[in-house]
Amino acid sequence: MTHREVHSIDLANGLGLNHLVRGGGLRRSCKPVSMFCTILVALILTGCGTTTYLSPRAVRENPLATTLQLVGPKGPTISERTQNTLKRFDLADRYQENSELCFEHIRQRVSEHPDADLIYALSELSYVEGKKAERAGEFSDALNHYGISLTNSYDYLFSDDLENTRNVYDPQFRAVCDLYNESLEDTLRLLCRENRLEPGQTYTIETPQRKFVVRTEMRGQWRPDEFERYEFVSDYEIQKLRNRHTTYGLGVPLIAVRRTPEGADDREKYYAKGLSYSVTALMRCIEPTDGTRAGESATCVLEFFDPLTANQILLANQWVPLETDLSTPLAFFLDSPEFRKRNQATEGLIKPHRVQGKRGLYMLEPYDPTRIPVLMVHGLWSIPMTWMDMFNDLRSFPEIRERYQFWFYLYPSGQPFWISATQLRKDLTAMRDAFDPGRRDHALDQMVLVGHSMGGLVSRMQTIDSGDEFWEIVSDVPAASPEEALSKLKGPDEDRHKLVSTLFFRPSHSVRRVITIGTPHRGSEFANDLTRWLARKIIRLPKMTTNTGRRLAAQNPNVFKDTSLLTVANAIDSLAPDSPIFPVMMRAKRAPDVKYHNIIGVLESPSFISGRGIRSDGVVDYNSATMDDVESELVVNAPHTTIHMISKTIFEVRRILLEHLHELDADDRVAQNIRAGGPTNDHTQNRTASTIVEH
Repeated sequence: MTHREVHSIDLANGLGLNHLVRGGGLRRSCKPVSMFCTILVALILTGCGTTTYLSPRAVRENPLATTLQLVGPKGPTISERTQNTLKRFDLADRYQENSELCFEHIRQRVSEHPDADLIYALSELSYVEGKKAERAGEFSDALNHYGISLTNSYDYLFSDDLENTRNVYDPQFRAVCDLYNESLEDTLRLLCRENRLEPGQTYTIETPQRKFVVRTEMRGQWRPDEFERYEFVSDYEIQKLRNRHTTYGLGVPLIAVRRTPEGADDREKYYAKGLSYSVTALMRCIEPTDGTRAGESATCVLEFFDPLTANQILLANQWVPLETDLSTPLAFFLDSPEFRKRNQATEGLIKPHRVQGKRGLYMLEPYDPTRIPVLMVHGLWSIPMTWMDMFNDLRSFPEIRERYQFWFYLYPSGQPFWISATQLRKDLTAMRDAFDPGRRDHALDQMVLVGHSMGGLVSRMQTIDSGDEFWEIVSDVPAASPEEALSKLKGPDEDRHKLVSTLFFRPSHSVRRVITIGTPHRGSEFANDLTRWLARKIIRLPKMTTNTGRRLAAQNPNVFKDTSLLTVANAIDSLAPDSPIFPVMMRAKRAPDVKYHNIIGVLESPSFISGRGIRSDGVVDYNSATMDDVESELVVNAPHTTIHMISKTIFEVRRILLEHLHELDADDRVAQNIRAGGPTNDHTQNRTASTIVEH
């Protein structure tokens, strides 16, 4: 096992103790002290392990590199097809003698008799000359040549007089798209080199040969000053994420690093510092009014698009797909120091008090009041990073990213799961107050929770009505409501309210669907006498939590019959199969409009350590994971620690999310029909799979 893999490992699976202990062999052959040392070694390795999601490329990615020999000893040079075009028009010698005069001659011929091959040749020749100039350090000349290449490739793609001769099946057509994209990228690189790339500004670029006016505009939910800098996707290579999700078209995929706004704003705590977004830059050439061609345009609009809300645009009366990359900007953020400081799995397990200040909901994309939140809740000894493969894959589907936004919950996993569930209730309310205090964003009332392992218990608890049954676990004094329980307790108001909020659960009005993955709904055999003893030696619960329980127990000696749940229990204790919490959760009422789905891991070929002959994922037995009150239940062949990362699980989550949308849309049509007083219209136009933006 590599250090890279250790960081997200589950405590149970990492030590491989559950089935050995159950069989009795470990209890007879291993001393607690030696096992304690084993755990310490595992924790040290985990703390030292690092994960690299992204690495810089030695040479940036460029689809023209091979055809134009951009990195070869003889390059850059023009392609064989362009050489043939020059020969056909008797321009080969002229190009060798004086490239500038050759370019002028091509422009003259194109203005008299538009020819796609000549326009392509001019674009490619200019790009090659731009590369030569940049290599020589002549950046002004390079910028001029890239501008000529950019505007002429735009001319090739969109001029009306080439409509009948343009052939989208010709490899040259895609080569022109590459010329447009790469000449734009090289232009942007030179602008960034001079710190001149700022959306919302208008720039005049003067070279010895011509002058360009570039107006920059944002096309999305961002402000012009949203980002502090841009990085180029082509400079990086993904290392850790399983898939890289791209689309092909026009534009330059960028990594936009968000600037943290100044001033107090309650919503800013939901965005991590250093957050990076996917952006696609595209240059629109303004058609000249003097009758010249688009290739001679001196005015351009540089636009920055959000690929989450647009994957094609109307350009020169044509629908044009955007070139996008959703994965590399995500990997860039996951490698940032700000994200690594916030996501420490081991610290959250053994020192929960240190993570309390980082606890909460986090968004990796701008809040959208029209999209339904999918909140992902990690499990024991884990962090939100464990969801990144699922997040990356799910939002690669246009029909998913158009209607959903993905959030993540970070909590100290060393504390009992019911405390985490209580905190999540509080954090969900605080989030709603920050983003939608007027309760007008109806998408927030259709929330989907996805929980892995213990996170499934935290998620499911958001939808149950415990009545007074949790209270009765710790007290013989009747209390049918939170208010009555408060009246029976002595002590500081803060202590009393904190305890009562933990013991009386009410369903969240925002949650409509819960997906549990590898969740021990009836506890885990891993939480046995030995592991619970070890956990109490290692895990240090926040003093505030344990002191609250001790103070209330001391001040109310006749109220509590069992104070262990108030003062001693940690995450491992809370998962014990004999915990009185599980029977209450199983029979508790749930909100009538909430639906559950379940995904269970069962290893087809379990190892000896995982326990042969037992249906489980290596940590959670099938009998504990299965549920009767679910809309669907899928069994997959996967170990506990990676069950939520495999394709089959991710695709099942996608199916459930689409089912959620289908039911919501059907309900909307019925409601519209009732209001209209007529039959439903089967030809009602639904939202398209990809949001289309027209400017």
